[in-house]
Amino acid sequence: MRIVVGGASGFLGAPLVSSLREAGHDVTRLVRGEDTSADASRWDPANGEVDTALIGDADVVVNLSGAPISQWPRTKGREVEILNSRVSATDTLARAIAAASTPPAFLSGSGMSWYGVDRGETVLPEGSGSTGEGFLAEVSQAWEAAAAPARDAGARVAFLRTSIVLDDAGGALKLMKVPFSLGLGARLGSGEQFFSCISRRDWVEAVHFVAENDVSGPVNLAAPSPPTNAEFTKALGRALNRPAPFVAPAFAVKAALGGLAEDLLGSLRLEPETLLRAGYTFEHTSIDDILHAALA
Repeated sequence: MRIVVGGASGFLGAPLVSSLREAGHDVTRLVRGEDTSADASRWDPANGEVDTALIGDADVVVNLSGAPISQWPRTKGREVEILNSRVSATDTLARAIAAASTPPAFLSGSGMSWYGVDRGETVLPEGSGSTGEGFLAEVSQAWEAAAAPARDAGARVAFLRTSIVLDDAGGALKLMKVPFSLGLGARLGSGEQFFSCISRRDWVEAVHFVAENDVSGPVNLAAPSPPTNAEFTKALGRALNRPAPFVAPAFAVKAALGGLAEDLLGSLRLEPETLLRAGYTFEHTSIDDILHAALA
């Protein structure tokens, strides 16, 4: 297939491009800067500019573009950047897809925070509703809404509701390792909140699977039966051969991290019902397996 990927150089985009190419697909990377590579096409999502002929000739378009959400402190200016970068990229691609004579499939990035901030013990398959609470919930909902032109034009649209992707190469785990490696690992708050996550390998292979199969609508990119924060804390301590005996009280986490605290103290118990029904088989399911793969 002819596949176009926005965000192709990132923590998730780069291994996805490699996986798709290994399978024989023709992948074009959307780039913002100067890049004369044969596999690159320049775009400017902030101004709605992309090669519409390229999009029209594609079989699948994947959008992973967006400013990182984990940087601290999360200022108001940073929040505007996080929101606008996602909405503008999605809108630019969705409109180009809608204009195509045969609209390609659109795999549009999204986040597990679509469901809200804290859903406690509630199991959240894709059919679950959203509380709409919290900054990241608002971002995810606006992000998905921006894909409307593609969906309205009849394109197959899948929303990639991504949980915490664990891999030593970057993302959340790279930050988490620092205190744990020093023997300062700590359970956050009660530790009873669910910590939905997925190995980077499974994330890549699951998105690859969605690209190649007739999967549409929301897709939870999370391993089945997620651990609690307390279970994750113990597992990461074991994986690094470091004890994790401490507890970071909720009030201390909120005082130190401000808006970022809601991402860490909230409970989201995702289940990947759509992937499992479609026939995808996870390689890593237990938190110990996920961490072993992430740290290998």
